[in-house]
Amino acid sequence: MNCSQEQAETILKMVEERLGEDRSPAARLKLIWWTLLCTRSRILTNELRGFTQDRVVDGPFAGMKLTDDVLGQYQAPVLLGCYEHELHPVMERIIATPYERIINIGCSVGYYAVGLALRMPRARIDAYDISPEARARCTALAALNGVQERVHIGERFDGADFASYAGGKVLALVDIEGGEREMLDPALYPALGGMDILVELHDVIDPALSKTIPARFAATHDIEIIANRDAFPDISRFVKPDMFFDPFDHLILGWEGRGGLTPWGFFRTKTP
Repeated sequence: MNCSQEQAETILKMVEERLGEDRSPAARLKLIWWTLLCTRSRILTNELRGFTQDRVVDGPFAGMKLTDDVLGQYQAPVLLGCYEHELHPVMERIIATPYERIINIGCSVGYYAVGLALRMPRARIDAYDISPEARARCTALAALNGVQERVHIGERFDGADFASYAGGKVLALVDIEGGEREMLDPALYPALGGMDILVELHDVIDPALSKTIPARFAATHDIEIIANRDAFPDISRFVKPDMFFDPFDHLILGWEGRGGLTPWGFFRTKTP
């Protein structure tokens, strides 16, 4: 899985263009490193697509078909099924729970919305994102996998909207890039007290989130904090036994491009 001469020239040109901007030496070095990692990940992903036929290989959503948009954004970890693999045990518990509704707030390209729709045929998935591009990609992914009738896509979700989900067996899956402090406040939105919540806590944006948000739900929910873990995907099915595979490329295949800590919180309503 080596880089061709043409690819190498394209990468060098890209780096040179970006370095033309006014940046500090440290920022320039980080930009070079980040650009090379992202580009190498894309090259490896394109190599793997021939083997996987653009389907998720492993994990809770194995077999899900992926669009070019999803592969372009998330690359190898999604394709190999190791994306956010620290959540895989939790996802299986969620799938085994008879939720009637799942609210996916910050659905992005629809990886979780469509994946859960495939695994939970009796649940309705309401997927929200403020980005029109994200909504279009989620729509396309749902259609590709034949679950468009059960994935309902909306624009902005406000905290007051939780009230319309009160009373049922509901999971809120929240990934809103630091906006969880305002969104997940049961004092303002009491309906949150009766639903389960899986939330990405963006400590990289607000270092206090992984303590502030769980504390709000300690009286009503059982709290579980899930730390980020490095991923080492199983690539044995893609290489011959006598083939040398660069260990650094192995690391890149599991690299998710995170800029800092983003632990998850899984809050389940306490049984009376």
